Formats: sequence, structure tokens, C-alpha cells
Amino acid sequence: MAVDTLLLELGAEELPPTALDALSDAFAAGIEKGLQEAEIAFQGVTAYATPRRLAVQVSALADKQPDREVERRGPALAAAFKDGAPTKAAEGFARSCGVSVDELIHLETDKGTWLGFREQQQGESVQALLPDILRKAISALPVPKNMRWGASRVEFSRPVHWLVALYGAEVIAADVLGLQASRTTYGHRFHAPDAIQLEHADSYLTALENAYVLADRSMRRERIREQVLAEAEVQDASAVIDEDLLVEVSGLVEWPVALTGSFDERFLEVPAECLISSMKANQKYFHLLDDQGRLKPLFITISNIDSADPQQVISGNEKVIRPRLADAAFFYDTDRKRTLASRIAQLESVVFQQQLGTLADKARRSTVIATFIAQKINGDVANAQRAVALAKCDLVTEMVLEFPELQGTMGRYYAEQDGEPADVTQALEEQYLPRFASDAIPQSPTGQALALADRLDTLVGIFGIGQRPTGAKDPFALRRASIGILNILVKGELDLDLRELLEVAAEQHQGLPNAEGLVEDVLTYMLDRFRAWGQEEGISAEMYLAVRARPVTRPLDFARRLRAVKAFAQREEAAALAAANKRVSNILSKQDHDGSTEVDQHLLQEEAERKLFDAVSKRKTDVAPLFAAGNYQQALDALATLREPVDAFFDQVMVMADDEAIRRNRLALLASLQALFLEVADISLLPQ
Repeated sequence: MAVDTLLLELGAEELPPTALDALSDAFAAGIEKGLQEAEIAFQGVTAYATPRRLAVQVSALADKQPDREVERRGPALAAAFKDGAPTKAAEGFARSCGVSVDELIHLETDKGTWLGFREQQQGESVQALLPDILRKAISALPVPKNMRWGASRVEFSRPVHWLVALYGAEVIAADVLGLQASRTTYGHRFHAPDAIQLEHADSYLTALENAYVLADRSMRRERIREQVLAEAEVQDASAVIDEDLLVEVSGLVEWPVALTGSFDERFLEVPAECLISSMKANQKYFHLLDDQGRLKPLFITISNIDSADPQQVISGNEKVIRPRLADAAFFYDTDRKRTLASRIAQLESVVFQQQLGTLADKARRSTVIATFIAQKINGDVANAQRAVALAKCDLVTEMVLEFPELQGTMGRYYAEQDGEPADVTQALEEQYLPRFASDAIPQSPTGQALALADRLDTLVGIFGIGQRPTGAKDPFALRRASIGILNILVKGELDLDLRELLEVAAEQHQGLPNAEGLVEDVLTYMLDRFRAWGQEEGISAEMYLAVRARPVTRPLDFARRLRAVKAFAQREEAAALAAANKRVSNILSKQDHDGSTEVDQHLLQEEAERKLFDAVSKRKTDVAPLFAAGNYQQALDALATLREPVDAFFDQVMVMADDEAIRRNRLALLASLQALFLEVADISLLPQ
């Protein structure tokens, strides 16, 4: 069986840059899946993509499916013959197999004997199988939005122009999206617009690079990064390379060339974040900072041509960026003509959610929640209330309406200009922290109170109107809000009771259709987020379940228990003690035990049970202050020493003694042992 390289390329008008990676990966995955289902052997699949093409290269692809023996089962033997002669059923089956009844075989199964037929089936060739595999892969692409062009009824993300399908040096006859496959591809639209005849599938990357096209996404991305850093070095500056912007820019060019332009220094009077947002969102520029971390009046653009006169390209970009930055300056100047507080009344007409009212309604509810939290964490109540009042005011400013990503940031700038307390201005920006799981949390108590109150109000309200998240939909980002609350409470070491916070939040809502059981519903949902939270710290599902089994509603306490159980699980005693606790749990659940942990020493008969009683009593005394201080890891380390007396007890003592008093006493001893561990978690749920 021969092997060779397969190349598939679909050429199109410029594809959406932010969707390019997803389309490319999906194309490769579709081809790989098709080859696997067809049982055609191959070594590896590589995806390539530029704005004008999606390509897949498959290395060491077999030229056909393997031959295989096919077994067909016909009628049961009892129905195949009557009085020794073949029935119509047997004769019909033989005809369908193209043989006589005498050439059929008997197949023995656990359900009886059947007539059967075995034949050697030749594997189909790549040339025969590939067209259908290619069509299925393309039809399954996650195209953001289909379109039609010309008089064609064909639909795709963008008009398609060419299709390459090469197996080695041979063209595979395929008709997809109205295109006939060939060996013809095209290079750069401007530098090498003529057709390129590919001699072999292996020559793809080299042929395109010679035609000013870098088809390898990662190579093109790194070329851009290197060029941007080199340009910055020339300017004695540091470039800020946003990875999302880098991905998007690499989806806009086939032959990247970095060029540095400048803008008027007067624009630096506008907050740097505004200028950066404008440059990134509108022009896809990389910005530069000086050695003090201040924005320089420079930008780096990635051109798709290697111009003979790059200054003309730079000048063109400078002309384009000037009105964009002028708009940002205009928005900033316009916004500053009013105080942030003067916009509070506007929030009365901005709907937060139809059933939950306006942003003003949300602010009134959040004020009560933030006040409660500020009191609990010894924050400044007046500042917390002021921060809530101003928190959403920047949403109605010109700058944030144009650049939504600046919410919070602009609130801080405008509040500072208005002379608001520093604690309040900092909180306005911190209210959106953390934006993702590993992001920083608010550092100020006012920022913490505001961030928590805002999220708690949203969670309770959205759950209260019956719109809890599903596996596919979470329009109000409640998962992120929940994890954000957990992170603030844990990382900020705020020992607050989540149930209590939710009760305060729920009290601010009137007439919610799902009010019954609302607090417990949201509490359960939020504590379940600890499973995802713990994964980032290497905490397994079993460790999470061990802690979740306990009625713990303080996230900081929950996290401490999780970390303690994780450390305990690494000890060599952990598995044995987990198994012992599982055994204890089973015994107690099956017996008519009243839950008592009071042990009568006079009823202890065996040496092993006396030793276990002494060990449990001593450890109970030792760990009591550790439990009180929340030092669960040290407590579990102390309890790990119980392994030996526990093992000896189960080896030498019969729990289910005939004497009822002795039996109940031994059950109480086991219950006291179990109760010690349950002060932290149900370790019987750990791997044993």
C-alpha cells in the first residue's frame, strides 16, 4: 500500500479574521474525522489558513482503504432447509451474495446456527473517497454567516474562487461549492496575482512563500510579533502586544510588514486607555510605551504589502488615525462638561432587565447590599454608598457608548475630575474585577463591597425570574459572576457567609416569580462553582465532593477546607483512613445508631478499642483549637496519626458484638472518630 501527501485548499474572498482560526481548525478536524471513519491510514493532519484560503495537509496518507473480510449473515439454518432441500430464503440469500447455496457457510452463534457468506472486500481508493469527505468537512464548517454571490445558489462565508485537491502529484477529481478541483492556487493578491501550478502536495508552503504568502498561521503570527518588537526597539520603546489583537491582525494579512507611524502629541491629553481602544478597535494598531510606562505618540500598523515606498503607507495610516483620535478627544471633552453625579437621573431610563427594572433600580438594591457588606468588612459605608450611586453612570457617557470596554475606567477618570474621594474613584474601576478566573480582585474595601453587591443583585434577580444559566446559554454571565464572587471572598480573605449575603440581596427584590427557595437555589449553584474554581488549584472532583458534603456556606472557609483536603490526600495515610471512614459510614448507616458520640470507658473490653478511644480523645483535644482557627490542614495532619489505632481496631475488634450495650458503645466510638474528620470534610469520598 503506497502513501503520499494530501493537500486540500479552498480559495475565497477575505474571510472574517476573528473566525479564521475556528474555520481552519474545524476544516482540519472534519478532514481528519472523514479519513478516520473511512479507515484510511495517515500520519498527521496540519491546518493552514490565510485571509484568502483554508488548507489542510495530510502526511503519509495511504492510497486506499485496507482490504477486509466482510461477513454476511443469512437466514437461520432451521429456516434455510426443509427436508434437506434449500428453501426460498436460502436461495434468495445465495443470489444476493452472487453464489450458489452450496458455497454458503454455517455461522455458529450463541443464538444458534445461521447461513452465512464471507468475501474479501477491496478497499476503496483515496481518489474515490475524498470528494465526499471534503464536501462533508466544508458543509460542517462553523461559518459565522453564509452569503450568496452572483447568480449562484451556492452559499459560503465569502465567495469562493478555487479548489486544490492533490494527492501527491495527482489531482483528485472533486466538485465542491461549484468548483472543480485542480492543482491551481494563487499567491498574494498584489505581489503575485498570477496562477500557481502546484507540482506536488509537498511543495505547497514553499510555492506560496515564493508568492508572498505565509500560509502557516503560527509562523505568520510570530513573524508579526518579531517585526513589532523590532520596530519598537528602533523607537526606543516597548510594544504592547495584545494576543487577541495579534490573532486578529494575522487573520488580515498574508505577507505582514510592520510599519511605525505617529500622531499629534496633543492627543496624549486624552486618557491613554481611550486612545489605545481607538487604535485597537478601529485600526488594529499596536501601541508603544516609554520607559515610564506612558503612551508614546506612535503606533505600529501591519501592512499586507511590502511597499517600495513605505512612507506613503505610513502617511496614509496617519491620516486615517487622526480623525479617530480626534473623535476620542471630542468624546472626552464633551463628557467632562458634566459631572458623573449629574448623570444619575439618566439611569432611570436605562433598562437593566425588563422584569428587574432600570439601572437606577439596580443601584437602589445594590446600595443596601453594599452597605451591609461594608459594615461586615469594616469598610467606609458612605464611600460604598457613593460608589454604588456612581457605578453605572459612565455607561451613558459618549466615550463608553463608543468604547464599551472602557466602562469603569472612564468612571474613574470622570470621578477623579469631579473630586470624588480616592476610595470611590478606585472602586468605580475595580467593580468589574475579576473579569476572568485568574484576574486580580478589587483591592479596596469599597471596591470589594461594590463588586460583590453588583454581582449578588444580578444573580438573585436573574435566578428569581427563572432565567438560570443552561449548558448552552448564560446571557448574563452568571457563571463568571459566581466565580468572581468566590474569588473576591477567598483571595480577599473576606470571611462572609454567602447564604447571609444572598438573603440580603433577595430581600431587595419584590414580587419575583421564583422567590420560593431562591436563596438556597442560588447558594447551591454558586457553591457548585467551587468545582471549577478548585480545578485551577489541582483539586480533584473527589476532594471537592468531600468538602461539599459538609454544610459550609462561607467561601473562604470552603477554600481552606479544599486546600487542606488536597494536602491530606497526598499523605500515605489518606487512602487507608478514607477507606476506614467509608467503612464507618456504612456501619453507622446500617445500624440503629442514635448518632451519639459519648463512649462509656467501662464498656471498652479490647485493648485495640481502648487504644483507639485514647487516641481519638487526645486528638479531639489537640485539634479543637485548630478547627476554631480554621487551620484545617494542620488538624488533618494531626488526625492522620489515627491510622494505626484505626487499622488495629478493625483487625481485632468485632463491632457488632452480641451484647447490645457493648455494640452501641463501639458504634459511639466509631461515630466520635467520624465526627472528628467531618469537622473538615467527608473523607470517605476520597479515593481509597
